[in-house]
Amino acid sequence: MARSVPSFDELMADCEHSAVHLEMRDVYTSEDEAQDFAAWQAGHRHDPTDRASWWTPWLDLIAATTARGVTVRRARVVSQPVTAYIAYEHACTHQNIAAGEHVRWLPRSRASDLLLPGNDLWVMDDRLVRFNLFTGNGEFLHHV
Repeated sequence: MARSVPSFDELMADCEHSAVHLEMRDVYTSEDEAQDFAAWQAGHRHDPTDRASWWTPWLDLIAATTARGVTVRRARVVSQPVTAYIAYEHACTHQNIAAGEHVRWLPRSRASDLLLPGNDLWVMDDRLVRFNLFTGNGEFLHHV
């Protein structure tokens, strides 16, 4: 019998205590962020006080999740010097924090003695893992 895989939104809706996101790539090229990244490279900066200009459905999902009492944490393992994309992510992290996420950064050089998986992932309620698979140039492939 075939099992259906829940969507990410469904997984977040079922989360009761914690959702932890590990990011380990230096570049992501999702279609969702390509325009924002290009605008940032051209000099545009979001005004943190103008929430309507940068609030997204993703941030709605995170805010709804944290409002239910779920702790959402994100760890970014990054190379140094950072890539332009990581500098962009850093500049936009105020958005994640406004939605209720706890975000931390770890230089890759300080992660050498940690046992880390080969792919980005989410861990939900310390019981379920969802891996995010990407191509070599940062395009999203699928979840497993």
